[in-house]
Amino acid sequence: MMNTPQKVPVSILTGFLGSGKTTLLNRILSEEHGKRIAVIENEYGEVGIDQALVINADEEIFEMSNGCICCTVRGDLIRVLGNLMKRRDKFDYVLVETTGLADPGPVAQTFFMDDEIRAEFSLDGIVTLVDAAHIEQQLGRSDESTEQIAFADVLVLNKTDLVNDEAIDRLEARLREMNRMARVVRSEKANVPVDTVLNLGAFDLDQVLERRPTFLEPEYPFEWTGVYALDSGRYELSLAEGPDPAMSLVVVSDQSPDDAALRESAEWCVRRYAEPAEPIQPGETIPVGKHVNLQLDSPGRKSFFLEVEAPVQVGLYAQHTAEEFDLQLMNAEGAAIGPEAERTWVAQHEHDDEVGSIAIERDGDVDPDRLNAWLGTLLRERGVDIFRMKGFISLAGESRRFVFQGVHMLFDGQPELQWGDRPRRNQLVFIGRNLDEDSMRQGFEACLM
Repeated sequence: MMNTPQKVPVSILTGFLGSGKTTLLNRILSEEHGKRIAVIENEYGEVGIDQALVINADEEIFEMSNGCICCTVRGDLIRVLGNLMKRRDKFDYVLVETTGLADPGPVAQTFFMDDEIRAEFSLDGIVTLVDAAHIEQQLGRSDESTEQIAFADVLVLNKTDLVNDEAIDRLEARLREMNRMARVVRSEKANVPVDTVLNLGAFDLDQVLERRPTFLEPEYPFEWTGVYALDSGRYELSLAEGPDPAMSLVVVSDQSPDDAALRESAEWCVRRYAEPAEPIQPGETIPVGKHVNLQLDSPGRKSFFLEVEAPVQVGLYAQHTAEEFDLQLMNAEGAAIGPEAERTWVAQHEHDDEVGSIAIERDGDVDPDRLNAWLGTLLRERGVDIFRMKGFISLAGESRRFVFQGVHMLFDGQPELQWGDRPRRNQLVFIGRNLDEDSMRQGFEACLM
């Protein structure tokens, strides 16, 4: 009798910005637990910092960085997990550390929505770190922090040393009201036994569906699909100016208009959208089955073309709705063709356009006194709006790389690894609301020697 390969357990590590996820991850990777752990990190922003903060270089570490941490994370995760399976002999457990701004729902969905992933991996549990010093403030300003608590199988109430006992008791009671199913573990500096966060066997899909019946209604990185019946020939796709200077698109061949077929193709397109988009200029032909980015950054309508060799039904899976760009498909005679079927994929979230990240990268050494003065002013004036900051600094007169992390007004840093032969380079990332990028860049540059 053939043995069925055992599924790889996966834990999702989540929590709002600065709650201590990377500290807990390092603690897990430093323990003697006998597991070979592959780590997947989902960073927010244009410069990846977190991977360099993970101390155990012997582990398998993969990084996902994407602009939209909700819509595209499933496709990215599927791609990374697929690559992991080619190295199946290298690990026996997977940890997914999400960005602090992420709803863990789409990450958890991946292990139930995608057939290939469901066959190879099992969701072991969701661990949410809670910053005892800042969670009350975060709950009032962020839906994501509420979702992270609601989805948790284990709540690690971290940084308890920064809050008095009465406040901790009150906070734990509030967390239990928000999620009665989760186990609550108190900690300082994310110091918890590994067996409280690994091998939980705790994620129960039925319980999740009971709490949220729409859990298995996925979010997609596209908003609209139109299905067109086309004869052989050349077709023009015409778009007017719209809300973005470009629009992502995947053209699917042999697309049936019924709902089941549309959903099947939608899941296939999630993978395509996770791939780098090929820029298509006006006048060029759109390839079928590839993620493309139609360039619309000049005034007036733009025309792109489809080449059809035999009668077929095609599906256009577009980042925006047809109405937003007055999208029209026309035959060789210039007559508009209407879709046989249309489908709008309604996202279950809204983007917070006020939240963003700023990445500063500069060579050279920093004057410590100027840096202290600049950071002190910045945190005093804008600390409430700075959710998270982290990075590396090359301090003048210091042979070691200075690593810093911060949450709101709290700042912590210390010298770490020797620079050695590596170029002395400063990398800083700030995540927050309504941040003045020009002012912050100028402020840091004034600290350089």
